[in-house]
Amino acid sequence: MLQLSAAYYNRPIMSLRTGGEIATAIEPLIDPNNLKIVGYFCQDKFSGAELILLSQDIRDVLPQGFAVNDHDVLAEAEDLVRHKKIIEIRYQLLGQPVIAGKRKRLGRVVDYAVEAETMYVQKLYVGQHLLKSFTNGQLSVTRDRIVEISPKHIQVKDPKEKIKQTNSVRRVAPATT
Repeated sequence: MLQLSAAYYNRPIMSLRTGGEIATAIEPLIDPNNLKIVGYFCQDKFSGAELILLSQDIRDVLPQGFAVNDHDVLAEAEDLVRHKKIIEIRYQLLGQPVIAGKRKRLGRVVDYAVEAETMYVQKLYVGQHLLKSFTNGQLSVTRDRIVEISPKHIQVKDPKEKIKQTNSVRRVAPATT
């Protein structure tokens, strides 16, 4: 099931052991190499410190927030050596410029959809400049149309470029983990 980005910002983190709120997930920690949400930057309810909740430690996503076993799953950034580079980058998908080809500017990412089970970003919603938004509306870019992700922009295949169809069945590669 796909969920829009709003479901991943400012969410309470609930402990199953104590039954109460232990922190607030402020924003997702996105790996720019594969657009996977690997965790969340959190604010601890007790100390106010910034901690990180890894996606693998979330037991369930409820309307009330994220359910985790206990407060012990929250870690400090320096303790997560494997994710050090991703944490330092602190990549923000919202607001990133989107271009087609080498120079054609399409707009900026205004929203994105995430597959709830795998935590991979599956779609980008691109807000176009004012004149184009009246005529074309919002542009939707699927994951398979993304060519490159850099700190300065996201490059996609030109939306006007048609996907070649043949008489044979078109095979789609599964999402990588």
